[in-house]
Amino acid sequence: MKEILSGNEAIARGAYEAGCRVACAYPGTPSTEILENVVNYNEINSSWAPNEKVALEVAIGASFGGGRALCTMKHVGVNVAADPLFTLSYTGVNAGLVLVVADDPEMHSSQNEQDSRNYAKFAKVPMLEPSNSQECKAFTRLAFELSEQYDTPVLLRSTTRISHSKSIVQLEEPVTGLPEPRLIRNASKLVMLPGNARVRHPLVEERISKLSKDGATMAINRLEMRDSAIGIITSGVCYQYVREVLPTASILKLGMVHPLPHDLIREFAAKVKALYVVEELDPFIEEQIKAMGISVIGKQIMSICGELTPERIQKAFASIGVATAPAVAQPEESPAKLPPRPPNMCPGCPHRGVFYTLNQLKAYVTGDIGCYTLGFMPPLSAMDTCVCMGASVGMATGVTKVVSSEEQKKVVGVIGDSTFLHTGINGLMDMVYNQSPATLIILDNSITAMTGRQDNPASGYTLMDDPSHRIDLPLLCKAVGVKHIRVINPFDLEETRRILQEEMNRPEPSVIITDKPCVLIKREGVFEKGIVLEVSEDTCTGCRACLKIGCPAIEWRPEGEGSKKGKAYIDPFLCTGCDVCSQLCKFNAIRRSK
Repeated sequence: MKEILSGNEAIARGAYEAGCRVACAYPGTPSTEILENVVNYNEINSSWAPNEKVALEVAIGASFGGGRALCTMKHVGVNVAADPLFTLSYTGVNAGLVLVVADDPEMHSSQNEQDSRNYAKFAKVPMLEPSNSQECKAFTRLAFELSEQYDTPVLLRSTTRISHSKSIVQLEEPVTGLPEPRLIRNASKLVMLPGNARVRHPLVEERISKLSKDGATMAINRLEMRDSAIGIITSGVCYQYVREVLPTASILKLGMVHPLPHDLIREFAAKVKALYVVEELDPFIEEQIKAMGISVIGKQIMSICGELTPERIQKAFASIGVATAPAVAQPEESPAKLPPRPPNMCPGCPHRGVFYTLNQLKAYVTGDIGCYTLGFMPPLSAMDTCVCMGASVGMATGVTKVVSSEEQKKVVGVIGDSTFLHTGINGLMDMVYNQSPATLIILDNSITAMTGRQDNPASGYTLMDDPSHRIDLPLLCKAVGVKHIRVINPFDLEETRRILQEEMNRPEPSVIITDKPCVLIKREGVFEKGIVLEVSEDTCTGCRACLKIGCPAIEWRPEGEGSKKGKAYIDPFLCTGCDVCSQLCKFNAIRRSK
């Protein structure tokens, strides 16, 4: 049977067909949907972890216990999981372990563009890279087999285009005859004390060398000989673009991007007159080929930043006089100039009032990763830093160490509930331990909202949608030593401003927790339905105060041609009745609709 699947759906299917028993992840675009599809296979125990390090450690435990295990994350998540990954390379596995990492060239939803192929080389583990959904499924199955054959974790690299594009996939039945999981004691292999690690390191080097030699005969690395004038080495989605732009070129398609099959590369290079590498982001393949003493062209003509597209590849080859296929016809642009649509918080988002108030108080806000990062955008304009998951807490502490006592009162860290549990707790412990006078706001919207409303330990539900213990955030903060903890209603601007001002003036650590859920939360009975606001045209003076919160439900309607005056209008289909805008109106022009 065949189905049309996205790359993420196909990876989930591949894990099922491979007999995977445990799958664990922390959600992160573009990898999130893998676990959300794995959960549909009852044979796999699927769960969200508080962060990527824990997710990988759960998978490692399952592998050591004899069950095939899958762990998925986006590229920056590997930074968090790197500690166990590097030692896992030394221990090897018991049952197969596959770590899927989804890179995000062009930074569609990420704070950097790092190339995860470097982690494969750094940790000395193999990495496979599929170029379509069928390969996503097939390579996932193969990855489990290679993991057990070579006693190694295997990385499977996707990118945004592969994860989210769809193509035809041939479905197969799950493998049978896998050993039943059982505990096997092998301390010399699995306990990485220095004495044991010294024994394991040479085995890691031998493994990589063997994989490189064996790669020359692996079906996933293949020669496609056509015109010998041009030879291109490529992988992943770039393979599809090269076939489109240079249909007559000879190609070495790499399915395993680390270690590289050196013998196959030399064979291919000897068969073509000019050799090129087409790869996104770092010159990962190109540099290694040059180190082999082979002349090759890559980043001299192609950008090291952003995604490659057929148009960009075509332009690159045209710049050196290489003929390409005709450009794909682009749709004509509309003569109407459409206004830009920057990202924005949803109507009724509980974060909006907090950032409006922070702006009014002229706070110096160390931000974090989540929907609330949009607090940086005008008109809220209330975020000054954003680096990585959990960093807001430590950075708030760091800022207070160097500024004056008066400026210390302005420093506020902002973090979401899921991000706080991901890597924010340690920062709060440090804040308390070293008595930083900063204020931390935990924006508890009861869900991991930015990646699609996934549950987390503070939501009270598991990935399987089973009720579970819900972390008590005030109690947790108290347990790490915070003496001043305030829980506020972020829709009440007066209360929010008063408590924020009080805690910012406090010369010791304090925590404020907002307690309103995401407006898109999937639980029933959370919100009172049918409440919307409207603007009274008779009362509205056109002062525009309501526009200062940047709510998408509020429109501005000019009175006439060339007129500077106008009226606000609230779209009843977008309004959630949160009441924040009505608190800004000094003329009582905004009220509940009948």
